[in-house]
Amino acid sequence: MRTKFDNQLEQLNNELISMGALCEKAITLTSQAIMTKDLEKAKEAIAIDKDIVMKNREIENLCLKLLLQQHPVARDLRFISSALKMITDMGRIGHQASDLAEILIFADLSELHSSENLLKMSQATIKMVSESIDAFVNRHLELAKAVIAYDDIVDDLFVKTRKDLVQLIIRDKSHGEQALDFLMIAKYYEKIGDHAVNIASWVVFAITGVHEEVQ
Repeated sequence: MRTKFDNQLEQLNNELISMGALCEKAITLTSQAIMTKDLEKAKEAIAIDKDIVMKNREIENLCLKLLLQQHPVARDLRFISSALKMITDMGRIGHQASDLAEILIFADLSELHSSENLLKMSQATIKMVSESIDAFVNRHLELAKAVIAYDDIVDDLFVKTRKDLVQLIIRDKSHGEQALDFLMIAKYYEKIGDHAVNIASWVVFAITGVHEEVQ
């Protein structure tokens, strides 16, 4: 019986890795699309969101099966409950990457160059998502804690980006609507960073049994 349970836990682990890879791909494609105005990449990111939704349902069903049929011990229960929490945040990352891509498709950003801080923000967010998944895959406690701490950098970049866009509007009011679109993009990046922090905090819980307090 334990061998079957261990095999199902391994399947759960692999499914989480697969879903994490989809999230990484979605946010990376979206960021590339925004910086290069590549509509095809934006559409690809939107399509990936559907795959993430399907993967979410598969993992949720597997977790419920493990909880109801196998009666896991404390360590396994932490892993399964953490998985249920992580897929919620992974799903939201997929949705928000898709929303970002839709902004690019429907908004007119062709005449406005995004700020250097917005570029840094996209790179920082991708780093957080990637490393939160890596922390889970490798059961890397210190990396998970580093992701949580790195959120301060993303928050600081959001403030700087907002100031950049306010100055742009002051210099040329005709770019007001486009600047607001970029501000919305920056806010989505900030939210995605928050979800990466949540994933990392559940990795900490899965490893230690202590839920990391997120400020």
